[in-house]
Amino acid sequence: MTGMWQRAAAVALTAISMAVVAVGVAEAASSGANLTGNPMGTPIRLALIEGMSGPFANAGAAVERNLRFGVEQVNAHGGVKLADGAHPFELVVLDSKGSTEEALTQLRAAADRHIGYILQGNSSAVAAALVGAIDKQNGREPNNRELFLNYSADDPALTNATCSFWHFRFDAHAGMRMAALAEVIERDKTVKKVYLLNQDYSFGHDVSSLARSTLAAKRPDIAVVGDEFHPIGRVKDFAPYIAKIRSSGADAVITGNWGNDLTLLVKAAREQGLDTKFYTFYGNSLGAPAALGDAGVGHVIAVAEWHPNVGGAASDAWYAAFRARYPAAQDDYPVLRMPLLIDTLAAAMHRAGSADPTAVARALEGIRFDNGFHAAWMRADDHQLIQPLYVMRMDKAGTPGVHFDNEGSGYGFRTVLALPAERTILPTACRMRRP
Repeated sequence: MTGMWQRAAAVALTAISMAVVAVGVAEAASSGANLTGNPMGTPIRLALIEGMSGPFANAGAAVERNLRFGVEQVNAHGGVKLADGAHPFELVVLDSKGSTEEALTQLRAAADRHIGYILQGNSSAVAAALVGAIDKQNGREPNNRELFLNYSADDPALTNATCSFWHFRFDAHAGMRMAALAEVIERDKTVKKVYLLNQDYSFGHDVSSLARSTLAAKRPDIAVVGDEFHPIGRVKDFAPYIAKIRSSGADAVITGNWGNDLTLLVKAAREQGLDTKFYTFYGNSLGAPAALGDAGVGHVIAVAEWHPNVGGAASDAWYAAFRARYPAAQDDYPVLRMPLLIDTLAAAMHRAGSADPTAVARALEGIRFDNGFHAAWMRADDHQLIQPLYVMRMDKAGTPGVHFDNEGSGYGFRTVLALPAERTILPTACRMRRP
């Protein structure tokens, strides 16, 4: 399999060169951007503040791989063209250890180093704290401003009641993901009873409340037979939770769990032989398919902005390029929105002609990109990315619609619902205050 990725690399890299954000390509070409490998100027540093150690270290490592892939692609094609020449991106990894307090400490360290771009996503609670701190930092030190690029923190409030000019979200928020899942649940007449199990923090509570309201609107006949929260990152054995789900008679579980909290949950479900469907936000990730094995076939449903079996030459080439860069099976978790965040940032800098966070923030508002298989735009009203979403079901590799498996597990996902960007739009309550 590794040989296949290597043979595809040349084709893939050609496709990637065509897949840079459309705005960035046009503006770079018109300004004579250097794509020839000539020396570049001072790096533009991007601070990744994420849990690189602790219970979710595997999720942090996956984020770093995806962002580094995006950085390497931009740099390989000449970096970011500014008025004084081309500049490479440099990813600076700062370990928050999964702690809000440590994340704020690392944010101060980034400000002390005058790093103008903060990347984070694996916790909505951390994201909310960072937004508040960055708002204060930027008001206090207008010559040392920071821009927050969020790739995964899905709390809807971040682009609604607590929206900030300095925050941009590149993931669909929890309400958008739930709405997509609900379209599939609405058609699944075998589901009569649902158990809600989520992590006990802001995002988990969002998933629970959104599931209740969405089910009430779409399938009022479904009974919610359990609504439970567990400590985030602290449960080592989910067997007691699986026992409760079984005794409730639930036909399906809805969970926003991610990282090891998801992997351990589905592992316990397999070990106890729980014959229940799992409607998940992240069931296609970080060991979950391998943990379930045959028990997950037809039973695990996930939602994402992209997955390897979307199909098409451009999508396949992009995936081949990722696998050529990260050929180890355990590293096979490409998350499209993360490299595209990097591409979009480069395009905004091309558009602004500057790496100044304020100018780049203005350039990001309304920016559109299309890499040949994924067209999206950044809504200026709330800084929420509007992009396609796919609901997918787990199956064995080689079955129709499952050309690629996940992480060498022999199991992959096939699309059951593809929503174009226009069908994922939800209203916003954001009242943006701009400098």
